[in-house]
Amino acid sequence: MQVKVVATIDELEQAFQIRKKVFVEEQHVPMEEEIDQYEKEAIHFLFLQKGNPAGAGRFRIVEGKGKAERICVLPEARGLGAGKAIMKAIEEYARSQNVPALKLNAQIHAIPFYEKLGYKVVSEEFMDAGIPHKTMLKQF
Repeated sequence: MQVKVVATIDELEQAFQIRKKVFVEEQHVPMEEEIDQYEKEAIHFLFLQKGNPAGAGRFRIVEGKGKAERICVLPEARGLGAGKAIMKAIEEYARSQNVPALKLNAQIHAIPFYEKLGYKVVSEEFMDAGIPHKTMLKQF
């Protein structure tokens, strides 16, 4: 298992393909909402399982805080620690950027996962792409 910062156009395309499979095909998020205007400013991460791309995520700085976004893992790699590895890599990157906290918008079903990583719910439930979410925050 390895998580790397995306460094090439090919790696970015691999991250986009994983996101398309998970969010667009599996969760029915419209493609125009999944790939958005923030792709160029974001730092993208790719999870590799035995050298094969199997998860992705991205990081941006928003209003002085780090923001983890688009965290996803292909079905065949779930339950193996991929999500935790992606979040650890994003947290390490966020700390290297001297941000005081990392926030994310978690799908309701994923809240227990993020709570185990030290995130706290800081918002009421809201809808994003037709899916219920809550904002979560972890102070560094």
